[in-house]
Amino acid sequence: MTTSALDPATISGRTAVKTHAPKKRSVGGTVGRTGVWIVLLVYGLLSIIPMIWLLIAPSKTAEQLNNEPPFSFGTFANYGEAWNHLLTFQNGVIVQWLVNSVLYTVAIVAISCITAVLAGYALAATAIPLKRTLLIITLVAMIIPPVALVLPLFIEISNAQLFDTPAAVILTSSFYPFGVFLAYIYFSTSIPKDIYEAARMDGASEFATLWRIALPLSKGLFGMLAFFSFSASWVNYFLPYVLLGSAENFTLPVGLGVLFSSTPALNPGNGAQQSVIGRPEIALAGLLLAIPILIVFLISSRLLVRGVLAGSVKS
Repeated sequence: MTTSALDPATISGRTAVKTHAPKKRSVGGTVGRTGVWIVLLVYGLLSIIPMIWLLIAPSKTAEQLNNEPPFSFGTFANYGEAWNHLLTFQNGVIVQWLVNSVLYTVAIVAISCITAVLAGYALAATAIPLKRTLLIITLVAMIIPPVALVLPLFIEISNAQLFDTPAAVILTSSFYPFGVFLAYIYFSTSIPKDIYEAARMDGASEFATLWRIALPLSKGLFGMLAFFSFSASWVNYFLPYVLLGSAENFTLPVGLGVLFSSTPALNPGNGAQQSVIGRPEIALAGLLLAIPILIVFLISSRLLVRGVLAGSVKS
């Protein structure tokens, strides 16, 4: 006797397959997501609008900035005219400030990245004594405000007779505890410790393990260290201001502070002094600070993403 496929007993013996209707999004969830997007959009516009104005402002004259719409474009020739006006300030010292900033920043990034990688690797992959104590000291150094270190650094630099020299800025700005901690986290989470042990079992020294194993796998780390170090040193104002005394050694941020305080565009009390420096010139000077950071970010963006995601996925 055959049992029909539609027999109730047969149906009850089968595993019932339940189908679920697609869940409907709640009104509250939709409103919440919409609110988040609105907030993000507002903050995005607040960040982008000043940068757009800064890019456009040097294309117009001072009169056009006052009378025309804020986002109207002038002429490309006005960029050159604004630059020529900047060159009239103290016989073109702004060029020296720009060269100083480039040289100082390159040296600072190189020293801070090398020392951060060496220290981070030692804390993460070697059996050095007092490792925990050194890591705690690194964390404490990270949370100390940089302003609190200005006076002891000034005394130290003065006693070493390095005041008003490039070495004063380069050596003090290369102190990079955040980079050391970042390198420690990277080498601890992104590279399996078995790889270090295998290299040592094959007879590799610690330096060989670092050079042949760790560094080739750390391109993302170098991208993060270089970008954060560059961003901090390029716009650093207070420390170079304290440690440098002559205009020819100033960095660009310190020099622009002198420029801004000398022009009636931002300091009306100066009257007609340096009246050729107006708002278009001030905007162009601001671009000299902002554009290099943007360029470095675009160049290192892939390495930054790789470094941020490193260690986030376990195989």
